[in-house]
Amino acid sequence: QVQLVESGGGLVQAGGSLRLSCAASGRTFSSYAMGWFRQAPGKEREFVAAISWSGFSTYYADSVKGRFTISRDNAKNTVYLQMNSLKPEDTAVYYCTAARATGSDAYTSSRKYDYWGQGTQVTVSS
Repeated sequence: QVQLVESGGGLVQAGGSLRLSCAASGRTFSSYAMGWFRQAPGKEREFVAAISWSGFSTYYADSVKGRFTISRDNAKNTVYLQMNSLKPEDTAVYYCTAARATGSDAYTSSRKYDYWGQGTQVTVSS
């Protein structure tokens, strides 16, 4: 069992930055691929970024590529999402998620993930 707790959300002006953190419980954090998804009001949940358990493989949605960076610190059981050049369309609840994985696997589909956090609100004003 893995429990995930997100933090770092808030209100920021367009062009600003935020860093989301996701703290995971359990001693096998390093064997999980991690991901971030988001859901805006009235829209479906969408993939944002993913990282393999080793950190060597990362994937991004086209809409955030070049602006967002996913990273992880296995010693701290924490995954991060650095968000720069934020846009109003980035406004959403951001969810951290974990998937049992091996090697360089990382996933863009929500169906691959086993555990989800409660989410943290990110609001970008224009």
